[in-house]
Amino acid sequence: MKKLVIFDFDGTLFDSVDDVVICFNEALSMHNFPTLTKKEYLEVLGGNIDEVVSLILKDRNSKENMGLIKETYGELYSNSDKRNTLPFPNSGDVLRKLQERNIFIAINSNRSTDSIKYFVNEFFSDIDFVLIEGHNPEYPSKPSPIGVENIVKKAGVSLDEAIYVGDSKTDIKTAKNAKIDCILVSWGYGSENDLKDDSVLEVIDDINQLLDLEFA
Repeated sequence: MKKLVIFDFDGTLFDSVDDVVICFNEALSMHNFPTLTKKEYLEVLGGNIDEVVSLILKDRNSKENMGLIKETYGELYSNSDKRNTLPFPNSGDVLRKLQERNIFIAINSNRSTDSIKYFVNEFFSDIDFVLIEGHNPEYPSKPSPIGVENIVKKAGVSLDEAIYVGDSKTDIKTAKNAKIDCILVSWGYGSENDLKDDSVLEVIDDINQLLDLEFA
């Protein structure tokens, strides 16, 4: 019986990649680095900001270049209107229904906690998340299980009462490392291979399918 649902953010609850692509490509262009396609970004997103910038710059990922792009991207993204970052259809309704059933809801992501809270306050202000665990430079990012462990402890549930909902191999590994079940969503940014991972409890095509889970 599940009492806690932990959601990934990007590609699971929110469709956010377009704003990321726009701001990263603008930052790269400003400093005369090659830009990437959306497909190329989807192949490198999933880690924390330092990991992503390193992969974007490829063999030009010196400490100086990474600092430059990271700072410029951060300024551009912070000042952008983020009009393309929106919850996936029906995600808000499902969160509300889970909450009505007294199910704990949390978020674990490699996006910064402040950024997650910005969008949560904008779109899900009526949801009482037990904890939002974003990237914290003081401890490892996903697939480290630390964020999940903090959430499980805060909720006061056992590992078999928690389930992780994500869209990529990073989320699968996070759930494995935390020793909790994982559900993968097909609408996110993961690959076909991710969807075929044998360790995934279930792959869902509609977020409403989460309401069919056996909850306490």
